[in-house]
Amino acid sequence: MDIVDFLRSRHGAATTKMLYAAGFTRRALARAVKEGVMSRLHRGVYVTRDADPDIVTAFRANGKLTCVSAARFYRLWTLHEGEQLHLSCGTGLARRRVLHHGQCPHPDHPYLPVAGVADVLLHAMRCLPELESLVMVQSAVSQALLTTKFLESKMPGNRNGKLRAILDLVLPRADSLLEVLAHTHFRRAGLRVQMHAEVPGVGEVDCLINECLIVELDGGTHLEGKQVKKDHYRNNAGLRGGLVSLHYYYADVVYHPQRMVAEVMAVLWNREAGRYAPARYAPGWVPPS
Repeated sequence: MDIVDFLRSRHGAATTKMLYAAGFTRRALARAVKEGVMSRLHRGVYVTRDADPDIVTAFRANGKLTCVSAARFYRLWTLHEGEQLHLSCGTGLARRRVLHHGQCPHPDHPYLPVAGVADVLLHAMRCLPELESLVMVQSAVSQALLTTKFLESKMPGNRNGKLRAILDLVLPRADSLLEVLAHTHFRRAGLRVQMHAEVPGVGEVDCLINECLIVELDGGTHLEGKQVKKDHYRNNAGLRGGLVSLHYYYADVVYHPQRMVAEVMAVLWNREAGRYAPARYAPGWVPPS
């Protein structure tokens, strides 16, 4: 691997120490600078022309990316990236469009100026709206990067009660951010929600609400022809078993959750009122066997 490939594997930036550890010599660094394939950002840091701008900013500020700005480096789900860069800086000096966070007592990213995942999540829980931090925590737990028990141990006392409440919303398993958000909205509406429920004849469904209503949370793959056909057959199987199905997409769950919950409540109310009536409520509609 040449020096440019090495830098690009680290988002276009690395410290002198890292470069030496990778086997590049002082002469190789000088030659690369002379040839223009990289430049020295400041003492001890080299960057390529196409280096990640957030990484460059963190190195320039002698800080670490954290909170939502660090999420992509751990493949954490996010709802909104925001316009401000979230940094933990030793100096704490004000910088334009930068939101400063506290110190990072936990181990950092192994080679990037990025806070460790524990500090990233703790900063996010104190900084972001509840649901935005929840999806980040859920993603980290789903990837087994850490546990809710570990995070809870870092938030003792009454003053952290609201933060610990976020951890109560984390699911043992969530395959997408839509699942944890939908579960939260349905649970807060007073509904009984089973996630990843096994339904006879149908298979595993995303949500089973009040033991009678299937809710599927559809991503981009559900728009593909084969998947659409499969979903229709699953809906048919659910109806044969007496279960109605509803489908929701990213925009419904993220941007219009109240409308989604209201629709679910309306379907449950109609079922309770007998509008999806079995034969005893509508005699004569089933031909005699």
